[in-house]
Amino acid sequence: MHLISIATNTTNVFSLIFLAQFIHPLLMLGLFAYILYSAFLGFQVRRTRNAEGETKKELVQGKYAKRHYQSGAIVLAVMVTGAFGGIVSTYWGGGEVPAIAHLFVGLGMTALAAISAALVPLMQRGQNWARQIHIAINVSLLFLFTWQTITGLQIVQELLAPTVTQ
Repeated sequence: MHLISIATNTTNVFSLIFLAQFIHPLLMLGLFAYILYSAFLGFQVRRTRNAEGETKKELVQGKYAKRHYQSGAIVLAVMVTGAFGGIVSTYWGGGEVPAIAHLFVGLGMTALAAISAALVPLMQRGQNWARQIHIAINVSLLFLFTWQTITGLQIVQELLAPTVTQ
């Protein structure tokens, strides 16, 4: 049995319902790449905070804190939208949303991203414990996102399997 079933075996590969099921995977792959960029910015913020002298002056010019803050807002918005869109397109394409690990891990990741973003005001007030939790959550999200990418690609292969044999 396929994890995500397509309405019938005679699904037209070019139907809107079939194609819509690929918006979520493409969006999430793009988001994964963007998260790596945001993580780089966060690392640069930390380097800037710990640097001294000329190195600090150079790093400050990169405006990494502002860029990391802005990219984090985009990550949260796309993650929430992508999670919702994945559930809707799965239901739309197969008439059900299977209770599989990919679904639950994705929802958990969305909650973790919201918690990470909620820590930002505390970090801005200098609460170092909030910064440490923010970093720990986001590193965890990178590992979870890697796992989600692997399981998501398996789901995409199963979506394509019925069309390959036609």
